[in-house]
Amino acid sequence: MDSGLRDKVVLVTGASGGIGGATARLLASEGARLVLHGHRNARALQALARELPTEALPLSADLTREDEVDALFGRALDHFRRLDVLVANAGIWPPEDTPIARMTLERWNQTLATDLTSVFLCARAFFRALEKTRPEAAALVIVGSTAAVFGEEGHADYAAAKAGITYGLTRTLKNEIVRIVPRGRVNAVCPGWTATRMSSGLFDPAKVTRVLQTRAHKRIARPEDVAAAIVFLSSDKLAGHITGEILAVSGGMEGRLLHLPEEINPREA
Repeated sequence: MDSGLRDKVVLVTGASGGIGGATARLLASEGARLVLHGHRNARALQALARELPTEALPLSADLTREDEVDALFGRALDHFRRLDVLVANAGIWPPEDTPIARMTLERWNQTLATDLTSVFLCARAFFRALEKTRPEAAALVIVGSTAAVFGEEGHADYAAAKAGITYGLTRTLKNEIVRIVPRGRVNAVCPGWTATRMSSGLFDPAKVTRVLQTRAHKRIARPEDVAAAIVFLSSDKLAGHITGEILAVSGGMEGRLLHLPEEINPREA
């Protein structure tokens, strides 16, 4: 597949994670040059940069801090002199199921800062970089979640943050980017449950069975499944007339079961 991404400069946030790493590897196989962002896992980020067959610049930043985001994009521009694509992938998923009546303001604020505000700061820095370089085409791919579509019980903070970037930002910024780059595009991918290090503690058979009852494909997504969708949307050659779209990568998910059959009493229904 010729994606047209050879020699394009792509910044991938959260590149030391499962989806970010898979995306970086696939982009590198297409000949893209990469800025690999990480925060707390510098060793994995350095190892990934050495592994890739194309030029890769590993950089660390706390994406919830305005000064560090601006410095990240400044260093990327100083090195490559351009940025063609931003993959806004970094984020957290708090593992504890916490109903909103029990949720602390601290957790709410931390999740929104990491999953929503960080994407705003990165998108803003990317658009400012485009104002300086004015490439022929550009793309922003935002990594949301099926929680943005269906909600997620016990994770109102995560669902709200992902809904904000998936719908509000994606569909606003697709109109703003063309004021800078006429062939600019902004799209979102929404992974469902994906087998990454972050989700590795969740794979008990009963939970897997219950989750897979909600989708057509009876398997959990792999990071490579999501990476393929991200690379497709990053490519002006393959997806040049696609913008403002939200692409679910969830095996045909239709929602989550709220109750198992044995939990329902038909006589009381």
